[in-house]
Amino acid sequence: MPAVTLSTCQGSAIAPHLDALARLRIRVFRDFPYLYDGDLAYESDYLARYADCPRSLFVLAFDDEALVGAATGMPLADDLAEFRAPFEQAGIDIGSVFYYGESVLLSSYRGRGIGKAFMAEREAHARREGFASAAFCAVERPDDHPLKPDDYVPLHGFWQSRGYQRDPALATTFHWKDIGDAEETHKPMVFWLKSLR
Repeated sequence: MPAVTLSTCQGSAIAPHLDALARLRIRVFRDFPYLYDGDLAYESDYLARYADCPRSLFVLAFDDEALVGAATGMPLADDLAEFRAPFEQAGIDIGSVFYYGESVLLSSYRGRGIGKAFMAEREAHARREGFASAAFCAVERPDDHPLKPDDYVPLHGFWQSRGYQRDPALATTFHWKDIGDAEETHKPMVFWLKSLR
């Protein structure tokens, strides 16, 4: 099996890979639980926030020259109000939190330690930059969702094994269009956190 190589970049240095990253996000997030019916225009707007932020981080996984996985992050203080608000309302200093935008990896490359490497790279970066904690949020779908595959296994166990804990008091909603829907709807999202000190 060919080796996968990882590289990192920040801010506008992602420019040569933006189109590939947009397509990768659309492909991976189409699966349950996100069921994202993505389009490149939406992706361009979404990824522009990370590309325009000099303190953002991209961890990219390549098989030869093909982008097969990516993980992103940026200071929570630089992200959207939907993600900042739960922390602000809880009295948490948003300047102390490094926020993970996503981890996406083609299914044929899973189980090879790439997800662990994504976490480790982002944590190391956040520690170097002086952040006290790392956080991300995940969509929560009902157990009886009609599009939930019979063999679906949530990533909760993996996240817990890396030291992240779900905090139901920190929750938000975010909107996108599900497969088969005519328009965007808001989805419940709950945050997971890890102390970096």
